[in-house]
Amino acid sequence: MKLHDYPAQDALSPLGATYQRRIMALGEGAVGEEFSYGSDPYQSLAVFRPKKASGTVLVFFHGGGWTNGYKEWMSFMAPAFVAQGIVFVSAGYRLAPAHVFPVGLEDCADAVAWVIRNLRTDLPGEPRFFIGGHSAGGHYAALLAVTAQWRSQRGLDAQPLAGCLPVSGVYRFGADSGMAQRPRFLGPVDDGQAELAASPLSQMQADACPPFLLTYGSRDFPHLITQARQMQTALTAAKVPVQVEILEDCDHFEASVACGDASRSWVARAAAWMRAPGR
Repeated sequence: MKLHDYPAQDALSPLGATYQRRIMALGEGAVGEEFSYGSDPYQSLAVFRPKKASGTVLVFFHGGGWTNGYKEWMSFMAPAFVAQGIVFVSAGYRLAPAHVFPVGLEDCADAVAWVIRNLRTDLPGEPRFFIGGHSAGGHYAALLAVTAQWRSQRGLDAQPLAGCLPVSGVYRFGADSGMAQRPRFLGPVDDGQAELAASPLSQMQADACPPFLLTYGSRDFPHLITQARQMQTALTAAKVPVQVEILEDCDHFEASVACGDASRSWVARAAAWMRAPGR
């Protein structure tokens, strides 16, 4: 799809617009197979397959503050992962303010379920499914990874996630989150239940958690660096395997760009992490 084929979004900030232009230029020529997992245009996927698949699949969710973004944003990451023999899937989801929590989360869960059901038989051996995302997408990936109900609701108990790779993710909402304002995707102000339900740090079910590779930029937003460290501490306390990758000299947006740059360390690190048994 072309970006103008989607329903209108909020106007991007100047930084967001610069980021969009950069990653769309980087992703020019990377074309995946288009699929839908729902009736809304945002409920769509782009699947990028290597010539010889290894049985590893990474489903990745774009950022955009829960109010912006397209699956096409993450196309620039696909070539580096396809070169590693990894099936790369960029997934879209419905956005605020038209759709508030938990709609976007449910969309991400449905996208993962679609991928598992439809790609499982196309891959060699016993496929392993990983999820990740940048910023808001990293938040959704982490929240899915630390909870189990969505898998049961979709009949996926027999197919656990193999790992989660959030980049510059958000792991806590509310007064102690460090955020300057309440994100609009949480909906109307309530008694704090939405913040609690949306916070991976508050919803963590240790027996449901797969291993994590937490990533953020050394110059990322300060509250996201703090939250990533809190997430690392919580996962360690829960005895969930966790590794951390800090992208040196990267701010929030550069951290995303680095994740599609095969000349930098993250792609090779992530690919090796996904291949390692037990991580």
